[in-house]
Amino acid sequence: MSRIILITGGQRSGKSSYAEQLALSLSENPIYIATARIWDDEFALRVKKHQERRGLEWTNIEEEKFLSRHIYPDRTMLIDCVTLWSTNFFFDNESNIELSLKALKKEFDTFTATPANYIFVTNEIGLGGVSENDIQRKYTDLLGWLNQYIASKADEVIFMVSGIPVTIKQSAKNENI
Repeated sequence: MSRIILITGGQRSGKSSYAEQLALSLSENPIYIATARIWDDEFALRVKKHQERRGLEWTNIEEEKFLSRHIYPDRTMLIDCVTLWSTNFFFDNESNIELSLKALKKEFDTFTATPANYIFVTNEIGLGGVSENDIQRKYTDLLGWLNQYIASKADEVIFMVSGIPVTIKQSAKNENI
């Protein structure tokens, strides 16, 4: 049986830590799919801290775009994060929202077609004001629409606030889990 969980919230809201704990509660050996591109030295340090936090029980995979290259039936997979994953498509498609969203939805659907536990981490970047920068507005639109799409497919959606998980969607099949 497939299960899709979306964990969303602001920066430093505890999304990744919560997602890792959840994955470990579902599996003794979860798979961590990291979608980040290393943009600069400071970001490389952030990635390193994330990697060091995970123990030997994790199978770690670095994949910037094509999640469907990594199909593991009946496993628990943590994808961290949708924000960076969608950024990779957005930049590679020269900020074309329609092309990026179409490719992301197709990749998401292909990846999640195999029965497994999928935990996606994303950011709610549209909670602040409207950016004065055209590229930032376009990207906010893209991520907002992608988050809505994933949430519509998800069995459970959790919003992280100051390290506290708030369940905002739970399907009937997961109420006893």
